[in-house]
Amino acid sequence: MSTLCVPSQVPSVAEDCEQLRKAFAGWGTNEGLIISILGHRNAAQRKLIRQVYAETYGEDLLKVLDKELTSDFERVVKLWTLDPAERDAFLANEAIKKWTSSNKVLVEIACARSPKELLLAREAYHACFKRSLEEDVAYHTSGDFRKLLVPLVSSYRYGGDDVNLTLAKTEAKLLHQKISEKAYSCDDIIRILTTRSKAQINATLNQYKNEFGSDINKNLKADPKDEFLALLRATIKCLVCPEQYFAKVLRLSINKLGTEEGALTRVVATRAEVDMKVIKDAYQKRSSVPLEQAIAKDTSGDYEKMLLTLIGHGPE
Repeated sequence: MSTLCVPSQVPSVAEDCEQLRKAFAGWGTNEGLIISILGHRNAAQRKLIRQVYAETYGEDLLKVLDKELTSDFERVVKLWTLDPAERDAFLANEAIKKWTSSNKVLVEIACARSPKELLLAREAYHACFKRSLEEDVAYHTSGDFRKLLVPLVSSYRYGGDDVNLTLAKTEAKLLHQKISEKAYSCDDIIRILTTRSKAQINATLNQYKNEFGSDINKNLKADPKDEFLALLRATIKCLVCPEQYFAKVLRLSINKLGTEEGALTRVVATRAEVDMKVIKDAYQKRSSVPLEQAIAKDTSGDYEKMLLTLIGHGPE
């Protein structure tokens, strides 16, 4: 499901580092060379490039990229170059510092990652910021948002496919009862969404739809302006159908009113190595336009080239 294109014959790490060094040399930066290397290496290869670059030249590659590049191109290259767990830690910290009730980055990290990936992100957060992720989330959020987000980022769900259908039926009824009562932040809803495995939640929500005739997210649209309900819907979508969630984020980031580069960059950088092929299909099905065409229309220059490279449509 990845759209990353890694060549069958990958140069040695030393050669990649030497070429990157050349890209930074002189008066100008060879952005195309940077894209041709970093845009075609997987996470393990990029991590090794950073390590060998530091050992060979005595500089952190990320700091060099920060010095040599600018704007949206700089951000996408730096996010992509980060180890996935470090990247999630960075994005989480950035989201916490800029916290607003409409911010869904924490939900993406907590719900669209595997249990192991979330655990690695939390460990990376410890290492980078000398605090726990849940500590910072608790400090910077409040009320219902804190009640939902702290257990979400603290979760270590069962990651298997085993499902208890009896429990699914019981909890589907419980969810319907609480939503009917508009008790959206009650302990039962929070508990189910923050502790059950993704397979179990999917079974519960299928049972919900079969028994009560509507998708749970439709019943959580009682007030379209309610940001907590929007966060609940995002949580559910990220847990059971992340490709549709991210396709929607992309649609909203590329629209007639202008491009929201932050969301576009985040989705491409975090999903290119995971499920971007499925996201692209979902995007085209809903928008009737290929994602690469939409990106090419709304972005330009090296930023456009890097994005297209990561979704599998850039220069080799």
